[in-house]
Amino acid sequence: MGGGLYSTNKENFDKTLDLTRVKPYGDTMNDGKVQISFTLPLEDGEKAIVAAQELAKKMGIKDPSAIYHTQLDKGFTFFILYGSLIHSIDYTKIKVESVEVEAMSLEEINKYIIDNFNRNIIVLGATTGTDAHTVGIDAIMNLKGFAGHYGLESFEMIEAYNLGSQVRNEIFVKKAI
Repeated sequence: MGGGLYSTNKENFDKTLDLTRVKPYGDTMNDGKVQISFTLPLEDGEKAIVAAQELAKKMGIKDPSAIYHTQLDKGFTFFILYGSLIHSIDYTKIKVESVEVEAMSLEEINKYIIDNFNRNIIVLGATTGTDAHTVGIDAIMNLKGFAGHYGLESFEMIEAYNLGSQVRNEIFVKKAI
């Protein structure tokens, strides 16, 4: 089941990073080691284990080993398999569009609001309806903010009102008007 440098079955694979042939990394560069899990609509047993291994082979996993399996319910078995992915990707051919963002400081934001709006901006924050998730809204609104970024209450030119959670939609709209 093991692989890489510590395997008793030594394999000769190039251990240098080649961005035109990137594979998963388990124990050693380019060993392709992956762990996957899935459920099959089969009774747990030897035949189901072989079925899971055959499916993993069709996914491009060499020498799949069923390291864990358990019956979830009658006719359903959960599997965890381990093996080496035979596929690789050419990372050098991946093209993505990225957006360059220039973050402004607290002072720059306040100056921008003064220069472009010439008045305070009012921001209402709430989770509405039955939504009770307040962590995100609190991080955005509160003075302390999150991860070193100030919350909206920190800005001189922003009037921030955190209405909390489970605010009825009608009340939120009335506050906004």
